[in-house]
Amino acid sequence: MTVVTSPLPGRAIGLAAVPDPVFSGAMVGPGTAIDPPRELSEAVSPVDGVVVSLHPHAFVVVDPEGHGVLIHLGIDTVQLNGAGFELLINKGDTVTRGQAIVRWNPRAVEEAGKSPICPVVALEGAAGSLAGLREDGDVKIGDELFSWS
Repeated sequence: MTVVTSPLPGRAIGLAAVPDPVFSGAMVGPGTAIDPPRELSEAVSPVDGVVVSLHPHAFVVVDPEGHGVLIHLGIDTVQLNGAGFELLINKGDTVTRGQAIVRWNPRAVEEAGKSPICPVVALEGAAGSLAGLREDGDVKIGDELFSWS
């Protein structure tokens, strides 16, 4: 079983509240979303594993069980071409839960006309494979968002 913890502080809102049909419809997998504070912050790894995909606006960490967790920093943020994001590691790096991956500014994302809401997705996870899903309330970095079996 994989325990996925929050990569960001903020408020858990659930995928259904994400202003993007791909995420709100769980097309890439089940999970939840975080509405972060509007300040410079770091997004951290939600699991121990290997960074298999790394972009300024999104990253995927695959744990030893083969579970890939996608963190997407904001919605439509690929259109910002990396502006306001700083990569702190490299693709292929082995990371530990809580290790900083990307530094970014949700306020700048919002000022650029994009939503700073961050989906946290169990990539290709089966419906019903997640337990203890957090879909409301305040969360801190490292708080459990869901477990994945």
